[in-house]
Amino acid sequence: MTDGERIAKRLSRAGIASRREAERMIEAGRVAVNGKLIDSPALNVTAADQITVDGEPVGEPDRPRLWLYHKPAGLVTTTSDEKGRETVFDKLPEGMPRVMSVGRLDLNSEGLLLLTNDGGIKRKLELPSTGWLRKYRVRMKGTPKDTDFEPLRRGIEADGEKFQPMQVKLDRQQGANAWVTVGLREGKNREIRRAMSEIGFDVNRLLRVSYGPFRLGELKPGEVEEVKLRVMADQLGMPELLEGHAKPAQPKGKPGPKPRRKAPAKPRQGSGARPPRRPR
Repeated sequence: MTDGERIAKRLSRAGIASRREAERMIEAGRVAVNGKLIDSPALNVTAADQITVDGEPVGEPDRPRLWLYHKPAGLVTTTSDEKGRETVFDKLPEGMPRVMSVGRLDLNSEGLLLLTNDGGIKRKLELPSTGWLRKYRVRMKGTPKDTDFEPLRRGIEADGEKFQPMQVKLDRQQGANAWVTVGLREGKNREIRRAMSEIGFDVNRLLRVSYGPFRLGELKPGEVEEVKLRVMADQLGMPELLEGHAKPAQPKGKPGPKPRRKAPAKPRQGSGARPPRRPR
């Protein structure tokens, strides 16, 4: 049995990048172990190894954590942008550790974005087999009828790409715009905008309100809220996340005997206290 763990997994658990991204960083010569640059992810490391990325030391992995973040419109969901645009990670509150996004929201989309410091959680949440339902509040120009959305409910093709059936509910008309709620389980690039365009409607606002069991709630744009460890473990079906971190459960059983009340103390002789009078 080989000791340690793969270097890409270690970088992922430390919140540096996903495993796949970590492998690309290694191949690009950005990762060193014990002062020596490596070019292959086929390497196991232990806690005794000194790892650096771009010359910066990689700390010990923190416990797995997950945050809800209300992404404002106008930010890109990448660690760096070739066009120099502001990213989600540029605008996170001070004190946040290095985190990765679970999936993406495009530049003009807003709402719930999940952030984590653990590559295993990121992978679990992004797996197509998990099938998390993501819900969006969508505003579009025009006066659609409910029947207009039937192609989306059946599954539509746009630009030669097939989209799985969506849940679409027409909510209300507001002046020249209509609001609909859309649910999907894929999340391909600009999927909702492209699908709506295919049936003749332009989306002018898109807000994600939930990702599986996690909800945006009352979070304001730019705010972050951490998910409690036990809630995260329960919702993800990953009880192993609690190992070494959960509070011990209170033992169950029959309640013990109630403590006996002490009898009131008798007044001392000569204390000046009068004995109670006898009834006549």
